[in-house]
Amino acid sequence: MSRFAHPAGDRHAEVLPEDRPPHVPSDLNTLDPTIWSRTSGRVDGSVTIGGADVRDLVARHGSPLYVVDEEDFRSRCRDYREAFTGGEVHYAGKAFLCREVARWIMDEGLGLDVCSAGELAVALSVGFPPERITMHGNNKSLAELEKAVEVGVGHIVADSFEEIARLGFLADKHGRRPQVMIRVTVGVEAHTHEFIATAHDDQKFGFSLSSGAAAEAARRILALPQLELVGLHSHIGSQITDTAGFEVAARRLATLLVQIKEEHGVVLPELDLGGGYGIPYVDGDVAPDVKEIADSLREIVAKVARSAGLPVPRLTVEPGRAIAGRAGVTLYEVGTIKDVEGLRTYVSVDGGMSDNIRTALYGAEYTARLASRESTAPPMLSRLVGKHCESGDMVVRDLWLPGDLATGDLIAVAGTGAYCRSLANNYNYLPRPAVVAVKAGESRVIVRRETEDDLLRGQA
Repeated sequence: MSRFAHPAGDRHAEVLPEDRPPHVPSDLNTLDPTIWSRTSGRVDGSVTIGGADVRDLVARHGSPLYVVDEEDFRSRCRDYREAFTGGEVHYAGKAFLCREVARWIMDEGLGLDVCSAGELAVALSVGFPPERITMHGNNKSLAELEKAVEVGVGHIVADSFEEIARLGFLADKHGRRPQVMIRVTVGVEAHTHEFIATAHDDQKFGFSLSSGAAAEAARRILALPQLELVGLHSHIGSQITDTAGFEVAARRLATLLVQIKEEHGVVLPELDLGGGYGIPYVDGDVAPDVKEIADSLREIVAKVARSAGLPVPRLTVEPGRAIAGRAGVTLYEVGTIKDVEGLRTYVSVDGGMSDNIRTALYGAEYTARLASRESTAPPMLSRLVGKHCESGDMVVRDLWLPGDLATGDLIAVAGTGAYCRSLANNYNYLPRPAVVAVKAGESRVIVRRETEDDLLRGQA
């Protein structure tokens, strides 16, 4: 028998691991307020978001459909702004960005992190103040750097020696003195509840602290009078639910701050600890309170600065998922339903890995509910799958849905506001769904649905 091909067997689809059985909700109709958007609920059995009935939303805007709860999004902006008084909060645009979201961020007084010329263009197109924009990226092109310098973005986070040289050249060319931060690889990798305080220099981002590259980056920037070095930046992971890893990162950054002070007589005034704050996706997930995060990080930075004999730097944080994640809900229409006897029921919807690749990409978990009606039917173990030509095309790998689920029902998946639309694609030539904002019972399209004409545009 070939070592590459073998019979699949009748259990090839894999039932849930015995050590992690699915939790059967006591009520398949409830919407956990820690997971769903702040205005989500049920009225006459149907899920409503921002006062809008999901049945009406799909009837008007089609399916699949990204729905963004505007009040939820804005309220979380305010939560972060108020919690981090005295510091800076920059929304990480990579989580989800469009022109309307940029307006919300601007209105709520936050800064904005961008990673490309395209994201910068979105921000500038709505008049976002460039001084409140930070430009990130491990491989910024000369054109991207030039645009950032030309418009006067507030900070550019240097990620390579080549980039430092380019910035010096561009600053001379445009007669500007951009404020620069150094992206430091601090040797701390945080994910969910765990962090590993060992070297992680084998990555594409930043300057290694342990190798001395970060200190050399400071030397090169300070040697260029046309650049202003204002601080250090680090990012230790994503879906982080405690601040222990940030304390290790802050202590390691402090050693570099001290070295820069002793070597150059320069005290850097800013410290950016990045983002990555987690949100609950499924029952049992926990996420820290925003105020607790702020209080803890402020205490960490102050304590580290005092112990290093430095003035307390101004703290910047970069929430993305923590603001956008729970504001988003994706609606699907149920199509084919297949019962695999003794295993589970496969529930196919009209989208999949083209509108949410996170499950296939890195095993993301989600909560989903029958949204167009309530049901008292017994629960059935299900797998919510898409319509793409991949066996890994799953939206929710394992969940319980009502046993009377039928073709035409609507399914709502919570917590899809971050990285789903940003990572959306046209696999199998599926047009990307529309994004609608809902508020006070009204809905409006903020990103239109793609058409077949869009898919064909640009082809010979």
